[in-house]
Amino acid sequence: MYLQKQISDGIFYVGVNDRTTDLFEGLWELPQGVSYNSYLIIDEKIVLIDTVDAAFSNVFIDKLDECLQGRTIDYLVINHMEPDHSASIKAVKNRWPNIKIVGNSKTFTMLNGYFGINENLVEVKEGSEICIGKRCLQFIMTPMVHWIETMMTYDKTEGILFSGDAFGCFGALNGAVLDCDMDTEMYFPEMERYYAGIVGKYGSPVQKAIEKLSNKQINMICSTHGPVWKQHVTKVIDCYNTLSLYKAKNSCVIIYGSMHGNTAKMAETIADSMAATGLKHIVMHDLSRTAPSELLADIFRCKGLILGCPTYSNELFPPMSALLDKIKNREIKHRYYACFGSCSWAGTAKKKLEEFGEQMQFDSVYPAIEEKHAMKEENFEKFVEMGRAMATKLLAD
Repeated sequence: MYLQKQISDGIFYVGVNDRTTDLFEGLWELPQGVSYNSYLIIDEKIVLIDTVDAAFSNVFIDKLDECLQGRTIDYLVINHMEPDHSASIKAVKNRWPNIKIVGNSKTFTMLNGYFGINENLVEVKEGSEICIGKRCLQFIMTPMVHWIETMMTYDKTEGILFSGDAFGCFGALNGAVLDCDMDTEMYFPEMERYYAGIVGKYGSPVQKAIEKLSNKQINMICSTHGPVWKQHVTKVIDCYNTLSLYKAKNSCVIIYGSMHGNTAKMAETIADSMAATGLKHIVMHDLSRTAPSELLADIFRCKGLILGCPTYSNELFPPMSALLDKIKNREIKHRYYACFGSCSWAGTAKKKLEEFGEQMQFDSVYPAIEEKHAMKEENFEKFVEMGRAMATKLLAD
């Protein structure tokens, strides 16, 4: 038995919480868990929007049965085919074999590829509509937000947007579903972390999606992860808009790798100098001890980026190499940048970090520094100057 969660007249939340998975997509930490959201619309016709992860199929079907009270589902709308939302499609089809599946042409290629389903399909395109009684559902194509087949479903009657992964966030739901019924404080940092890890590469497609939505009255956002947004619709869209434009706060994140503490001292000196110059918003991470999603989230949040690490086997310190790949993959733009490298004999870290900044077309605020062995007095002054230069640049904006 389950308490039914009605979010609007005839619309029920039938999602589930995952509090046991450690890594989302095998990559991103879930300290607060995650929800897989699905929605049931009961009108003259009954529509299910998206499903849930396979681990929760039985619970999902039970929730649907309790809401339906013997009625059958007419349509399953697939906004997104990623398995955390599509893996229960077969269970739904087995339970309601005559269900019609709504998607676009790319949806159906994946549907056949993943599940061998190729019948009872209703193909929709940009602007297509299905009227189900008092409600009329319109379909908006949003490719690469964040898969090629993704789309959104817009209820024209009430201005409710079923947005797929867009506007989603990490964090399981702790009882309440609607944002107006909960304390949402934890979800906005989790939204930034989710965006940085999952959607971060696709700033341009996100901008195109937001532009498509700009002429629609949106009173509620029903994403596939996180709360249903009713009170904070504008704040949520603004958050995704800011992140997808690579806009950031006038703050600085220092990310360093250090094997024996020497490189860490260099990073601390830079931070001390920035603080002494008057910059208040400074974040530091030892990249060997910080989750990649947290690193990326702070890179999206902060306009200033300082990277430093030792040379390792004539290459970059391996965790730094992995981070650079993630930054490049997300095509992060418009950052003030500085870097430093350390070594014990032949140094390559400084050169590689310097080349990375040039490749990304970041705005260099101070020449790269290389330190051999421990920090010396002459280079100590350079690290102080680097911190001062970054702080001055950020404070002037």
